[in-house]
Amino acid sequence: MNYAGYALLAPSCTTVTSPVARFPFTVSATVIPDCVTTATDLDFGTTGTLTAARTGTATLTARCTHGSHYTTALGAGTSAGGSAASRRLQRTGGTEPVDFQLYSDAAYALPWGDGTGGTATQGGTGTGLSQAYTVYGRVPTQATPVAGTYADTITVTITC
Repeated sequence: MNYAGYALLAPSCTTVTSPVARFPFTVSATVIPDCVTTATDLDFGTTGTLTAARTGTATLTARCTHGSHYTTALGAGTSAGGSAASRRLQRTGGTEPVDFQLYSDAAYALPWGDGTGGTATQGGTGTGLSQAYTVYGRVPTQATPVAGTYADTITVTITC
């Protein structure tokens, strides 16, 4: 960088050659542990009775800072009376529930929740790229409730 003092008119930058001062300056950036997540919907389909288990899958995608460890929890849901250990779909405009559960494995043995009531969270290490996880859902055999559309909303929480 060249600089010069002047009294009235500034000289042309190309003519300024002295005095010359060189000095360092710092450039920095801070990268924090962070995650961005998306999820697809899980649909158990349409049935007339619940005399056999119904299954479905969703995909949860996490893109987390390279090297950061994270934990993924699936909330209880918004339907009345549900918990991560005992989730319920609620009929639109009604009170009848349909029980269901979410799992981290295709054998439906590891309930994926918030770490309460026998559920577990899932951990991972960020790569900076999207990492996909399958969420396995299952509606067990149960008494068939009133006909209607049943739904719930699950909150995904990723902690870095």
